[in-house]
Order: sequence, then C-alpha cells, then structure tokens
Amino acid sequence: MNNEMSSRSLEPFAFCPSERSEESQRPFTSFRVTKGGCPSERVSRSPEPFAPCHSEGAKRLKNLAQGKLREGEESHPLLIVLSGPSGVGKDFVLARMKKLGRSYHYVITATTRPRRATEKEGVDYYFLSREKFQQMKDKGQLLEWAEVYGNYYGVPKDEISQALSKGMDAIVKVDVQGAATIKKILPQAMFIFLMPPSMGELELRLEQRRSESSADLALRLGKAKEEMKSLPLFDYGITSHQGKIDDIISQIDAIVVAEKCRVKPRVVEL
Repeated sequence: MNNEMSSRSLEPFAFCPSERSEESQRPFTSFRVTKGGCPSERVSRSPEPFAPCHSEGAKRLKNLAQGKLREGEESHPLLIVLSGPSGVGKDFVLARMKKLGRSYHYVITATTRPRRATEKEGVDYYFLSREKFQQMKDKGQLLEWAEVYGNYYGVPKDEISQALSKGMDAIVKVDVQGAATIKKILPQAMFIFLMPPSMGELELRLEQRRSESSADLALRLGKAKEEMKSLPLFDYGITSHQGKIDDIISQIDAIVVAEKCRVKPRVVEL
C-alpha cells in the first residue's frame, strides 16, 4: 500500500472559492516537530485552496442538498422545520439561502402582527386581519397556529402539500411552540433548532433590532430561556454565530445531504 498522501485538496460542497469567508483565507501557524515530540519551529502557511466548484463531487453533493437526483433515483421530499428563539437569525438565514439559490420551496407563514418597514407582503409573511386568520382556522387551512406575543401566526397547509406533491423539499420557519405542534402532527418532518451562542449575545441582537419596547424585549428574553429547554425535541442544533451566516447554511446543506442518504428515508404524508 502506498503510504504517500495525495496532494489533491478535498472537494467542498457548500462553497465556491469566491464564497469563502475572509477569515478562512488567513494564513495559519503550525509547528515543526522534533523526534522527541516537542515543537521546535513555528511555520506560517497559507490554507490549501478549495477544489474547483465545477468538480463532479461538488456538483453531486450540491444536487443532493437541493433534491436533484439522477435518473432512476427515488425522491422522498423533506419537510424541514427551522425554529429557534426570537432574534436568533432565522429570517436572515432563509434570505441568504434564497440568494445563494438553494432550491427549496420556502413556505410563507401567515400572521396578524403589523408589518415592519423592511418586510414585504407575500415575501416575508402573509399579513392578515384577525378576521381573515380566523376564517383560515375555521376552514382547516392551517397546519398549525399559535398566539405569540399577542399576535397569531400560522402555517398554510396548501403551500406544503403542493410542494411535497411535486417532489420539492419544503422549508418552513416557525417559533418553538409551532415546531412542537408540527412534530406531533408530522413526526417524519426534519427539525433544526437555531440557537444563539449565549443569552447575552441574543439580548444584544434584539436590542440592535430596535423593533421591541423594553417590556417586549424582556418578555422575549424570558421566553427564549424557556425555549432553549426544548432543544431535545429537535433532530439537529446549529449555533448561530454573528457574521457566520454561510457556515450556518453549510451545516444545513450537510444535514440535508445526510438525510438524503438515509437507508430508511423520512416519508411525510400530509
């Protein structure tokens, strides 16, 4: 057996060279080691470049993550439930995934809360009156609904069922209470919990958002502490570090690839 290591770099699946973060391109330090096992000399080296994004391995992994299968392969579309405390960055993650071209069906939830200045109808949420929301509830058009901070939120059934029937993976963002409800209704869905590095970091993010009063901020922080206890209900947990948005998406891609390789796939029936 040849003991020489190949000089070929490993193939990535989540990033092109142009998408690498500035931090990942910085030189790093290693040590030469003497025969006695002690480091003797510091050596600075630049990181190995990623393999080209057109490589077959990278293409295959990206296709798996996006539900694109080879001819003859059986497709079992996923329902991905993304949740976590308020202010952890769920909207930001989904917006970045859309920008990077991750080909999921992004389920738009309905809410009765007022629209923020930066939000768009039919893009961020369906902004409904309480009367219209109640009509959807009465007609059984919502997969789940909940009252959160005095406003109603709900997930339309049709968006999910239509996407899954077309073989598309669907991703829906809900609060932790909503995720727990969906878990009871559709246990074969796949649940990801996005969590802050610390409660102090979460408080800072909520303050910087400047969309809540002091009383609302305190309420959200108290609720977030309780929601962190719900982590065992989820299949996967990802820490949302500030400025590491592409790392989060890379982890989601890896999770989806692993799910597509399951011997016993998840089969969601709505």
